[in-house]
Amino acid sequence: MDVQLRPVAGAHPGARCPKTAISWDGDVLAVTDTASGQSLQLRPATLYCYSYDQEFRVSSKKSKTHAVQGLAALDEDGLVLLDLPGEWHFPHLTDFVARTGIPLVDARHHPSKRVRTVLAARAPGWRRLHGQPPPLLLRYRKPVSIGVGVAGLAAMVYLASTGMWMAWRGISAVGRMLLDVVEAKWLAVGFSPLLLVVRPVSARIQRWRADRGVILGSATGVYLSVTPNEKLQINQGKAQLPKIRLGEGLADAVSLLLYHYDGLSGLVILNKREDAVHHLPGPWLPDAANRFARRQGLRLAVHAVSREEYIALTLNSRDATP
Repeated sequence: MDVQLRPVAGAHPGARCPKTAISWDGDVLAVTDTASGQSLQLRPATLYCYSYDQEFRVSSKKSKTHAVQGLAALDEDGLVLLDLPGEWHFPHLTDFVARTGIPLVDARHHPSKRVRTVLAARAPGWRRLHGQPPPLLLRYRKPVSIGVGVAGLAAMVYLASTGMWMAWRGISAVGRMLLDVVEAKWLAVGFSPLLLVVRPVSARIQRWRADRGVILGSATGVYLSVTPNEKLQINQGKAQLPKIRLGEGLADAVSLLLYHYDGLSGLVILNKREDAVHHLPGPWLPDAANRFARRQGLRLAVHAVSREEYIALTLNSRDATP
């Protein structure tokens, strides 16, 4: 029996429709990403239709929240084999599973923390297919941004040398207004040429802080810091996840665990009973974690875990970041 299903909308309002198709043949789920030409086959135990809220900062004082939706294929232990972001039409999914016999979990109204925890528990070799073609100007974005930034810097130097500071301030004001209207963030380099200097300096400062154990960063862009009131802050790009207090409570952070399991790695924040409080999958440097733990007064363990331990750590954590 060969059953096919196609999505009908994007991952969030305004997104393009992901070009992803799934079909079922016997006990094999075949997935094709027609945008990139990728295809794979797997044998999931369950399909997991999810939706969770993702908050991100647009400025120092303003943040936005949008719904991330998708369909995940889970193995028999509840680990994610495949993640397919996108707004899958639920009636089509129910018809699909009725004809194939594969169980479907409707997690569209589950708490966001629970959904992120499930998605963070990844099986070895897990994949994520977006079904979206790369942006047309993606390969040219960086050189164009640098060129515009250099041109903006030259214009600023010229206007400054001729005493026309007010003209530059007017151009900057117009640029900021355009950014607010069209949300073309890469144009900020043109109207703020000092970013060409500020960005590498900021990166150097971050490395300096990491070398001294002030922060702990991951290759995925997530990093940890401790606030003045003794709370562990998890920063993910522009988003800031809820703080975790350092202390002896069941929801407090006492120690860190860096784990390795069959090609997977991550960081788990543990309480005093060594229960998982938060799970952050991804590569973390043991030396940097050791410096951070010593400076912040946290215990640290680094070791490989078994499949059973990995499932317990990832599925029992109260929150997670996919």
